[in-house]
Amino acid sequence: MADTNVNLPPGFRFYPTDEELIVHFLHRKASLLPCHPDVIPDLELYQYDPWELHGRALAEGNQWYYYSRRTQNRVTGNGYWKPTGMEEPVVSSSNSKRVGEDATAIKTNWIMQEYRLSDSASSTRSSKRKPQPKSDYNKWVICRVYERNGEEDNGTELSCLDEVFLSLDDDLDEISLPN
Repeated sequence: MADTNVNLPPGFRFYPTDEELIVHFLHRKASLLPCHPDVIPDLELYQYDPWELHGRALAEGNQWYYYSRRTQNRVTGNGYWKPTGMEEPVVSSSNSKRVGEDATAIKTNWIMQEYRLSDSASSTRSSKRKPQPKSDYNKWVICRVYERNGEEDNGTELSCLDEVFLSLDDDLDEISLPN
């Protein structure tokens, strides 16, 4: 998949909200329903390092999107994705019901948001259509991967030069300069 935007009409961009990722893409994938446009590929999540996603996942700007099977194995060839422990509910904008979960994992300066359907969303939705095995809902996730830019550090990490200049600034009060 060299040109990942090939299925989108000219001028269209792929910038879905969390709710849209879950309701319009992941729910349909888990329910074995067609998804239009069908632009998000299936990938083995932990087989690739994040910098290897180009050409394999749907790229939009500096973000990559793909479906994967949910797994506890977060090891890649060069390390692992470390879960942050933060899992946030994704709620519907129309009725404020929980439609899924957003779990975040990090790997060096890369961030992966792993979206999954909530158990309540899967049981509610599957009862409206043909009964689907609950395991179908729990085995798929949709991932958004992006590289964290340096601006998100809020200046807490200083470069070596910054530290040198700051230490010089501390000593200037004690130094008397010639007139």
